[in-house]
Amino acid sequence: MLMAIIGGSLIGMAAVWLFLSLGRVAGISGIAANALLRSKQNLWPLMFILGLGVGGWLAYSLTGPRPSVELSAEHNVWLLVGGLLVGFGTRMGSGCTSGHGVCGMARLSKRSIAATLCFLAVGMLTATLLALA
Repeated sequence: MLMAIIGGSLIGMAAVWLFLSLGRVAGISGIAANALLRSKQNLWPLMFILGLGVGGWLAYSLTGPRPSVELSAEHNVWLLVGGLLVGFGTRMGSGCTSGHGVCGMARLSKRSIAATLCFLAVGMLTATLLALA
C-alpha cells in the first residue's frame, strides 16, 4: 500500500509540475503522439516518454524482479488486439485514463469526469464477467 501511495503522489506531482511549467496536461496518449509526430519541434514529449522508461527501470532495479508470466502465441494475439482497441478508444475518447482521470478530473472537467466514470464502469463489468467465467 505504501508503494501505491508513493507512486500516486509522484504521478500527481509530475502532472502538476508539467501543467505549471509548460501549461500542458499529462495525458500519455497526447504526449506519445507528440513524441512520435513532432519530436523535432518539441523535445519535451520525447524526454517525458524516455522518463517513463527510466522510471520503470529504476523501480525494477530498486524493488527487484517480479514473477514472470508465460504467454502463449494466442495470448500475444489477444494482447495485440487489446492494445489496438485501447489505442482506438483513446483517440475516440479524446484522451486516455491518465489525461482524463488524473488531470481532467483535477480541473473538474465534465467530459473527463464522464469519461473516467465510463472507464471505471466498463472495468468493473469486465472484471466481474471474467471472474464469473
